[in-house]
Amino acid sequence: MKSLLLLVLISVCWADHLSDNYTLDHDRVIHIQAENGPRLLVEAEQAKVFSHRGGNVTLPCKFFRDPTAFGSGTHKIRIKWTKLTSDYLKEVDVFVSMGYHKKTYGGYHGRVFLKGGSDNDASLVITDLTLEDYGRYKCEVIEGLEDDTAVVALDLQGVVFPYFPRLGRYNLNFHEAQQACLDQDAVIASFDQLYDAWRGGLDWCNAGWLSDGSVQYPITKPREPCGGQNTVPGVRNYGFWDKDKSRYDVFCFTSNFNGRFYYLIHPTKLTYDEAVQACLNDGAQIAKVGQIFAAWKLLGYDRCDAGWLADGSVRYPISRPRRRCSPTEAAVRFVGFPDKKHKLYGVYCFRAYN
Repeated sequence: MKSLLLLVLISVCWADHLSDNYTLDHDRVIHIQAENGPRLLVEAEQAKVFSHRGGNVTLPCKFFRDPTAFGSGTHKIRIKWTKLTSDYLKEVDVFVSMGYHKKTYGGYHGRVFLKGGSDNDASLVITDLTLEDYGRYKCEVIEGLEDDTAVVALDLQGVVFPYFPRLGRYNLNFHEAQQACLDQDAVIASFDQLYDAWRGGLDWCNAGWLSDGSVQYPITKPREPCGGQNTVPGVRNYGFWDKDKSRYDVFCFTSNFNGRFYYLIHPTKLTYDEAVQACLNDGAQIAKVGQIFAAWKLLGYDRCDAGWLADGSVRYPISRPRRRCSPTEAAVRFVGFPDKKHKLYGVYCFRAYN
């Protein structure tokens, strides 16, 4: 009624103005602002939350309703959580709630539920976090014809490491790269994870696949073989390549593990097969590349003894640089892929906690 009265007054005043002056002032603009704001508002108190593999996390989300528009009932409210993918065109269903009806999807089954701290709380709790849980999540609240969304990023503490198999460099298509990371207790890294690793000092001159299908590599010390000596530091981008035919290395990401990583004290050096058996005899398994990187980066593990790992490589982790043991930098040193039958080394084992 107020809006109608306002329009009538404007029309009368405008008509009087025209009759008095007989000209139209083109610079005069009349704005009429709607009094009603959004009837449903969804907000996230934090844009990003941090956790680690095996931990629990709450993705914050609250909604605010106009009681005059909806009344006091809440039984019609639908809360839906989805995970956004790297191409922004697809979403993975995570959790849906409508009244007493609740449903979880895929790998989230049995691990997600609403916090329910208040009547307007749509926060999602994720338990026993996995490496695959990393990413951006959308909280959507729907009531009748009204809906609104908020986005929360879940970041995991961890480490990015470059990887290539025994076959040598540039031998993995995208799908093989994904599997190679999984085989090493890791997942293929995202661009954001690689970028954070670059900011932390990661320098690697070989291009590798990332989770979005792009091929990139981080350079902190520009030099001729790596994009040119006169270029600026940064993450070099090769662009997007054929996931089936193109072949590169891969950047993997891993996080905390639930177990014990250790160098096996053994009276003699071992062939690869002997190393595998020695770990089994000790109630463990031969360790994976992701586990040695996680122990080095997250636990400060330091050992100057080269040892076999599950993929047939030989490495050792140095957290305290010293002469004869990575004198210039803290790193997981790579010896190579020696002959499994004739070369003798120690071994790194991993015993999972139940």
